[in-house]
Amino acid sequence: MSFCLRFAPSPTGYLHVGNARVALINWLLAKKNHGKFILRIDDTDVKRSDKKYLKAIEEDLSWMGLNWDQKEYQSSRTEIYQKVFSQLKESKKIYPCYETKEELALKRKSQLSRGLPPIYDRSALKLTAQKKENFEKQGVKPYWRFYLKSKNIDWNDLVHGNLKFSNISLSDPVVFRSDGVPLFTISSVVDDVDMNITHIIRGDDHITNSAAQIEIFSALDKKPPIFCHLPLVQDASGEGLSKRIGSLSIRDIREKGIDPMAVNSVLARLGSSDPIRPFCDIQDLLEDFDIGRFSKSSPKFSLSETFRINTQLLQKLSFQEIVKRTGKLKNLNANFWDVIKENIETIDDIKEWQKVCFGSINPIIEDAEFLTDVEKLLPEEKFDQNTWGKWIGKIKAETNRKGESLFMPLRLAITGFKHGPELKKLLPVIGREKVVSRLKGLKG
Repeated sequence: MSFCLRFAPSPTGYLHVGNARVALINWLLAKKNHGKFILRIDDTDVKRSDKKYLKAIEEDLSWMGLNWDQKEYQSSRTEIYQKVFSQLKESKKIYPCYETKEELALKRKSQLSRGLPPIYDRSALKLTAQKKENFEKQGVKPYWRFYLKSKNIDWNDLVHGNLKFSNISLSDPVVFRSDGVPLFTISSVVDDVDMNITHIIRGDDHITNSAAQIEIFSALDKKPPIFCHLPLVQDASGEGLSKRIGSLSIRDIREKGIDPMAVNSVLARLGSSDPIRPFCDIQDLLEDFDIGRFSKSSPKFSLSETFRINTQLLQKLSFQEIVKRTGKLKNLNANFWDVIKENIETIDDIKEWQKVCFGSINPIIEDAEFLTDVEKLLPEEKFDQNTWGKWIGKIKAETNRKGESLFMPLRLAITGFKHGPELKKLLPVIGREKVVSRLKGLKG
């Protein structure tokens, strides 16, 4: 079988980590099996779709390294949906309904008050031809529902195993609005058929949709793809994610300076039986990937864990790989990287230490008299790895200081930070002139 998978976002908000995980797993399964990955934009809802979000989604996917082989827009497939509409109408697989939103809401309220499930009662099927004609004369255009057969639907899900669903508990899904616009339930099936989709990977909030859509595939005389329903990702507090409030969006994560492979490393194993660890490139992640490792439990995404993985990832990278990620940063060399890499959490931290070592900082002076005294004890020769040991030996002998009272004033003055790389390694990189200037409290 030639694998073909799709990611079908609606451009109504930024891409959050839950949807990004779905995109990544679709991409990994497709590429693991030398298949095709399609980006399919669900933009039939013109009022809510926004080009700003479409651009952001594409940028985020590209940033993650999820390049698509084909891109489709549902908004450009109107004629195809209308042909299917005519086909289903002629075969009486769909039927017209005339209720208003308010009338449907009252029906649901009445059913719930009587302890009944709020399922559409199919009252539209009882309308006479005269009744329908009267509605039409009044300017009421019908919306259309797909008629579900009263039977059990079952399929073998790649995560949940054998799933059984009784369509008796479902309303006949609305598939076309009164203005002719197809809804997700039907447009998704039509596209999956036309694009030869072999696997559908999405959140388990779509399980009910899948039960109905399997019948729609059958109505079109097509075999449904293989389904895989992933448990929805929660945030660290156990709350669900929402793309419209921007919670844990990929855009926000990018702005925090996290490497895309740190995000991919977390999302690819989130909810699986494997421990999360950093992968340096997507090819390594691809070779490791196994769809059978995911569990039925909802995983929690932790931003702090992602930062931890990001730190581990950066520390694993060679200097050449760092150069690829940072572009042409001034003064970035292998020696500088070896000095700072154990203290880097994000790529942006490199810029901070670049400023400390090669740029200008405002030194933090906590004990001016002490710093004046120790500046006079600095070795005269060019700084090297032995300079720190010689200098500290003299300072201890002259001042009797030790521990934090000795080291912290020096670190704050020389680097402007309480924590960082060993001063033993930093001094040769910063150089004597800057160290002397900073010990005197001068910017430099």
